[in-house]
Amino acid sequence: MLADTFFDTNFFTYFLLPFLIFVSRILDVTIGTIRIVMVSKGQKIWAPLLGFFEILIWLLAISRIFENLDNWACYFAYAAGFATGNYIGLIIEERLAMGIVKIQIITRRSATELIQNLKNAGYGITHHDAKGSSENVSIIYSIIKRNEIQKVENIVKTTNPKAFYSIEDVKSVSHGVFPVKAAVHRWRKGK
Repeated sequence: MLADTFFDTNFFTYFLLPFLIFVSRILDVTIGTIRIVMVSKGQKIWAPLLGFFEILIWLLAISRIFENLDNWACYFAYAAGFATGNYIGLIIEERLAMGIVKIQIITRRSATELIQNLKNAGYGITHHDAKGSSENVSIIYSIIKRNEIQKVENIVKTTNPKAFYSIEDVKSVSHGVFPVKAAVHRWRKGK
């Protein structure tokens, strides 16, 4: 009897229910954002598993909306949860930094020092000279782990701050030269 009184109150209708819908939307949209990343990375196990929970949570949230069509607070909570879930999902995806990317660096001045600095850091590179719209340029390509973007950007910015670079996602590679972890590198030098 006491539980029925509690659930009939304005507190439940205009605060607790919208809050639960808000949290549900944050969860399902965050999971959906990560699921999309998993699909793009070819993660055949994680993507469907995340999709299952995404839709299950969404169904629970939308069923509460349909049960309370006259409750404007539920609509607001649903929309706010969607927006917040997108934001949180992008933050999590950025922190996960899964996968590999291709960085293309175009420099007007000599690329010799930049090439050497990238090689010294353990990155495999391919480079060639090319003709830009008004002058000769050097183009450097490298496939790197996504969580190493900041390190490569720092090398480019300190070596040649005016270099142009672009970064693209890569689904897979067959071979590559990637930096060896520092401890392994020191161990090999000691041998």
